[in-house]
Amino acid sequence: GASLSQVAYLLSEGSTLCGISHPNILFPVAAVTELSGPPKVAYPLAAKGNLKLYLQSCREIGIQNSQLSTRQLVEFGLQVARGISHLHSLGVLHKDIATRNCVLDVELNVRVCDNALSRDVFPSDYHCLGDNENRPIKWMALETLEKKFFTASSDIWSLGVLLWELATLAAMPFEEVDCFELSAYLRDGYRLAQPVNCPDEL
Repeated sequence: GASLSQVAYLLSEGSTLCGISHPNILFPVAAVTELSGPPKVAYPLAAKGNLKLYLQSCREIGIQNSQLSTRQLVEFGLQVARGISHLHSLGVLHKDIATRNCVLDVELNVRVCDNALSRDVFPSDYHCLGDNENRPIKWMALETLEKKFFTASSDIWSLGVLLWELATLAAMPFEEVDCFELSAYLRDGYRLAQPVNCPDEL
C-alpha cells in the first residue's frame, strides 16, 4: 500500500551501500527497482539480527547472563568504526549511524547497513521538528540539527552516540531532553553522561 514516493525512497536509501564490499558493511546483493510493483531489496543473512534489538535483549536478561563483556562491546564499536572509515574513504557519508542500523552475523561480527527500514522498525528513534521530515534527532551533531549539514565529522558524532548505546545496551540517548530543546542543550555544552558501567578509559 505504499505510495510511489515511499517506494522510491526505500529503494534510494537501500541502494546507498550498493557495491561497497567490506567485512563491516552489509550491502544489498539484489534489488527490484521497478516502481510498479512492491519494492524488494535482498541482503546477505544477518543470523543474529539487528544490533539494537540484540543489545536490548541482553539488557532484559542481564549483561552477566548474556555473556557480553565490555571487551565485546568495545569490539562492536571498533567494527562499526572500521566500516564507517571505509565508507568515508570512498567519499560516502552514512548520515544515520546508530545500533538500529547495524546487524550481527552468526559469529557476532557487526556490519553497518543502510537506514532504509529504520523509520518503520524504530519509529520512536525518529522525530519531526515541524518541517515534515522525520530525522534521528538524538543521534545528530549540532551543525546537522541547526543547518541540516552532514560531514564526516557529523558521522563521527553519531558514532560517539552509538558507543554510548553500546555501553548502555541500547538505551535511548538524551532521553530526558525534549527533541525541540536538544539544539539549545548541546549549544550550552551539555553531553551524554558516562554510563554507570562504563570504564573511565572508554
